Amino acid sequence: MKNGKQPEKGSSSRILSLTVLFIALCGFSFYLGGMFCSERDKIEAKDVVTSTTTKAVASPKEPTVSPLQIKSVSFPECGSELQDYTPCTDPKRWKRYGVHRLSFLERHCPPVYEKSECLIPPPDGYKPPIRWPKSRDQCWYKNVPYDWINKQKSNQHWLQKEGDKFHFPGGGTMFPRGVSHYVDQMQDLIPEMKDGTVRTAIDTGCGVASWGGDLLDRGILTISLAPRDNHEAQVQFALERGIPAILGIISTQRLPFPSNSFDMAHCSRCLIPWTEFGGIYLLEVHRIVRPGGFWVLSGPPVNYKRRWRGWNTTMEDQKSDYDKLQSLLTSMCFKKYAQKDDIAVWQKLSDKSCYDKIAKNMEAYPPKCDDSIEPDSAWYTPLRPCVVAPTSKVKKSGLGSIPKWPERLNVAPERISDVHGGSASGLKHDDGKWKNRVKHYKKVLPALGTDKIRNVMDMNTVYGGFAAALVKDPVWVMNVVSSYGANTLPVVFDRGLIGTYHDWCEAFSTYPRTYDLLHLDSLFTLESQRCEMKYVLLEMDRILRPGGYVIIRESSYFMDALTTLGKGMRWSCRREETEYAVESEKILVCQKKLWFSSNQTS
Repeated sequence: MKNGKQPEKGSSSRILSLTVLFIALCGFSFYLGGMFCSERDKIEAKDVVTSTTTKAVASPKEPTVSPLQIKSVSFPECGSELQDYTPCTDPKRWKRYGVHRLSFLERHCPPVYEKSECLIPPPDGYKPPIRWPKSRDQCWYKNVPYDWINKQKSNQHWLQKEGDKFHFPGGGTMFPRGVSHYVDQMQDLIPEMKDGTVRTAIDTGCGVASWGGDLLDRGILTISLAPRDNHEAQVQFALERGIPAILGIISTQRLPFPSNSFDMAHCSRCLIPWTEFGGIYLLEVHRIVRPGGFWVLSGPPVNYKRRWRGWNTTMEDQKSDYDKLQSLLTSMCFKKYAQKDDIAVWQKLSDKSCYDKIAKNMEAYPPKCDDSIEPDSAWYTPLRPCVVAPTSKVKKSGLGSIPKWPERLNVAPERISDVHGGSASGLKHDDGKWKNRVKHYKKVLPALGTDKIRNVMDMNTVYGGFAAALVKDPVWVMNVVSSYGANTLPVVFDRGLIGTYHDWCEAFSTYPRTYDLLHLDSLFTLESQRCEMKYVLLEMDRILRPGGYVIIRESSYFMDALTTLGKGMRWSCRREETEYAVESEKILVCQKKLWFSSNQTS
């Protein structure tokens, strides 16, 4: 028994000792492990904070990707026959398209394999344009050397050639006493033209844009619209004078503007067959004029009792046309507003009851557009034979509800809420940003804000902030909104500015040598995956006047490539810092040189 108990006692002691030692070691290990883990967590957390802080500070200075590089290139000269080349409205391509409703005059852009890769020369004897405001009344003949329009329209005082200049006496088919007298008569009929209520207008079939030019002094900003047709370069004359204009025609497709945009639309014997094709052209006017806005018509069939003899028609025919016109306008919720002599004015109703009446009448023509038809869709969108009824939000942007000019420039429109992330505070921030940027631009480009720059294009605006910052300068700005981007153009128009939809993979609807300054902000960052940089820059060269400027605000990644392409187009370029001097973004300021084709004399 004794021998059996002693081993049991010794074994128990050893087991107890080992157990105590094991527990002690485990406790010590746990303590050390806790200290190590705690310190490791602190170190890792510190590393994360340091890394994040370093990235936040260093990212603007250290581009994560190497700058884009391209081989040196030198673009050849185009032949002199292309000196007025308009790629998407090229008369040489008209025969490929139908004559129905003159659709061949609409945009028909060449495919990529037909695109020109050459520099368009100016006409022989081209001179830097006469500066604003003198340019409104005269321009150099050799800059727009067209004799047909001079011979055909000189008796109506559209323009007159005197020596080496064209003079614009302000005449027109329907205003033989001059455009100022004509607009005075119009203001008597529409008092809203005098107090800032009417700010934006469109002139369809604009001639040489004398109407739009006169309205500039009255605080009304007009887009003059005309096709490239046998009248020879109406839009080119307008832009040479420093008056906003764009190539276009109401035919089978919507005009490139959002719905409810213009405060006024005007046609002075513009030869548009308003009552034909079910009044579909009037429906397009209805779409783009804002509620409470005006449509003004002078010429046939207005004042037919007195004028019919000069229109190669009969009084009965003209009366029939006028009655049909009035009936169509009434069916579209236009009401007769005023008429005197040759000028008649209709106003687009804001009243919901008129549109409800159309909706309830299943046999009404034209019918109310259904909800599936987007009213702002206007890039290669077919005309619709229906009435676009204003929504409640649009009615708050109607004439009489929207603030008068210039207050409306700085008031956030109702429609900004339709833009993803759009808000009044966002607009205010955007305006403040652009004021700082334009202040800086004027340091790097002293010509900005002087009479050296008149026609300006913001190639990819958001809310028109660049244009708003220049509103007191002697310039006008065409605000371009991408047809593939957020639909911010209604906001631009609601602020009292003008613009258009466009896709920069295609040529713009204008003549060569029509802009003094082209501005773009991160266009290639946004669009380089769709539009080849080379073709965008060649298009910029086409529409830029010799001696004109380009301001490219872009990621540093593109700067070397842009500089190389600019050099290949004979531009003189220099790289500038942004207002905050960050490495991730730079400004490229370029000037287009005046050169003449090698087979011409300067």
